[in-house]
Amino acid sequence: MQTPIPALIVSGFLGAGKTTLVQHLLEEAQRDGVRLAIVSNEFGDTGIDRALLDAGEEGFVELDGGCVCCKLSDALSETLEALLTTVKPDRLVLETSGVALPGELVIQFWRAPLSDLISDEVVAVVVDADRFSITEELDETSEAQIEAADLLVLNKRDLVDDTVAAACKERLEELTGGQPVIEATFGRVPGSALFPPDPEELRRARRDPAATVGAHTHEHFGTHELSFPGVVDEADVLEAVAAEQALRAKGFIRTEAGVRVVQGVGPRIEITIPPKPVPDELVGRVVVIRRD
Repeated sequence: MQTPIPALIVSGFLGAGKTTLVQHLLEEAQRDGVRLAIVSNEFGDTGIDRALLDAGEEGFVELDGGCVCCKLSDALSETLEALLTTVKPDRLVLETSGVALPGELVIQFWRAPLSDLISDEVVAVVVDADRFSITEELDETSEAQIEAADLLVLNKRDLVDDTVAAACKERLEELTGGQPVIEATFGRVPGSALFPPDPEELRRARRDPAATVGAHTHEHFGTHELSFPGVVDEADVLEAVAAEQALRAKGFIRTEAGVRVVQGVGPRIEITIPPKPVPDELVGRVVVIRRD
């Protein structure tokens, strides 16, 4: 029988920094000789995360076109079983889309065959410290994600001062009933903190194979693509993306200086150098996500 391995479910609202955190875990695993399998769920059919994560082909699977906690739930279970039994990694990371509800997703890990392949699962929810600090009333999706957390990563800590960070941590602890909060900048959290030991098997003890997902309460989000063919000016791209007033923007453009990554979280939009070469079919496409 195959030895079960630990799993990490990385959740958090759009633009919180999930992919950056996963990239850090991947780099750490490659350095330490740990076989890390990654499953990434994007909202929409894009392939952007595959282009951003230098994960190779064997241990990386991308599920797009829907959300793993509902539309793609069957595909997720089948994908994980195939990945774990063929690749046989040491650890598994599942990065959900920014609109997924991890409290409903985790139930899939409690049923066979995943319950036999996964030793225990941790739900880590990434929170954008800057956005969280100025949001007085959480939207339905963010609140559900935070309440489902086993631990929280207060990311983008460099964008807020100590007083604001302390207030954020206190608020998160109140929302989760005291779950631990780890501060981070650029998603740099050691794997040892996100794959904590469970000597008393408390995480396994909470599993309920008979649990079912309740009535789904997703907010309504829509996605569409902006096209930037050829060589474009960064200022023009920034203006066009800002005009969308989107929750999230993510994609690639070609400038005179080369291919660049476009990342937008609310009004904060950045253009940076990609971590690795980007497939030509993705260049000139920026996906934006908004509430319907």
